[in-house]
Amino acid sequence: MIRTRKLTVTLTVLVALSALALGGCSSAGSGFTGSWGSTATGQPHLTITADGSFSGSDGCNELSGTGTVSGDTFTFGPFASTLKACEGVNPWLSRAHTAKVSGDELVVYANGGQKVGTLAKK
Repeated sequence: MIRTRKLTVTLTVLVALSALALGGCSSAGSGFTGSWGSTATGQPHLTITADGSFSGSDGCNELSGTGTVSGDTFTFGPFASTLKACEGVNPWLSRAHTAKVSGDELVVYANGGQKVGTLAKK
């Protein structure tokens, strides 16, 4: 009887600890989900869904793909993009490799960690 009770308590503690540990693994539904930027002509914008897929524009070219969340970082997976040339548009969003949420902004970084731009939460 005592041995069964100890086993039950031990298993309960292990299940609770596992749930806490897995709670640290999150989907893109964390702070990344939603729309970022401006849909005005020539402006970059991005929408990230709970499953990690994203779509938007760098202000000139449409882009879409799927990313992952690890801790406080969204990592853009390979994405498809149109390849138009647009005069007067800085296509920095097409260089996106990772992103982090800072307040009400999505801060976007290129491969190598250099900040390439920010998008305001809509």
